[in-house]
Amino acid sequence: MSTLQQRFAKLAAERPDISQADLARATGAKPPSVNAWFSGETKAMKAVTAAKAAQLYGCNTLWLSDGQGPMWPPSRVVPDEGAGPVAQEPSDAPMPSAPAPHAEDGEIIIFQYDVIGGMDTRGKLLLEAEPPGIIKSWRVDREWLQLNVRSYTSLANLCIVTGFGPSMKGMFNPGDPLLMDVGVNRVDHEGVYFFRVGDEGYIKILQRVPEFDGPGFRLRVISKNEDFPPYDLSPKNPHLRIIGKILTVWKSEQY
Repeated sequence: MSTLQQRFAKLAAERPDISQADLARATGAKPPSVNAWFSGETKAMKAVTAAKAAQLYGCNTLWLSDGQGPMWPPSRVVPDEGAGPVAQEPSDAPMPSAPAPHAEDGEIIIFQYDVIGGMDTRGKLLLEAEPPGIIKSWRVDREWLQLNVRSYTSLANLCIVTGFGPSMKGMFNPGDPLLMDVGVNRVDHEGVYFFRVGDEGYIKILQRVPEFDGPGFRLRVISKNEDFPPYDLSPKNPHLRIIGKILTVWKSEQY
């Protein structure tokens, strides 16, 4: 098995465009710590730091942290077949903030979306309520994906969001797992979306509503919980960013 130093040497050779300073910014680590990864002084990384570094390089998190599995996910070089596009991705779309899903022993590992990484350099996304714990990853086979997730932009764009807040009770409960496609960054059809306005994050139904006196439209924000009334947003709001579309929801029931 390779050492952490050897793995970073490989990454440096494959991605010479990424500097140690870039890596420090992406992971939040101090420059001496980053230098220790390359020099061999540090033998292991924390899981959350390895995930952020892997996201920057586009490599597999398990390979970087432990030397297990392939260096690159299949989606890096092989497009996923049979996945119907849901929407076109605009050029200013935010980058996925989760390690890309990858195949291991014939199974697909889908990782959680990182709301800290989702804010670029501006800090943690403020949610209407913190989720009661998080679901870090799913391990599924391709048959399960084909049967349960009929349409998505790319395997590399799938990630998990842990449901938060009371406003969507009826569709899901806080702490429930949601499967999101970060390749959908605009609202072409009504659906459930994870979006942010400034620093505030929301999971809501978004519906296109025609303007009363013009050819344009506005976005109606709808909650499943009737205690939260709907309101409208302008799709031209410069502070609005569609992070992804929720494809599938698993609602928990307590017995």
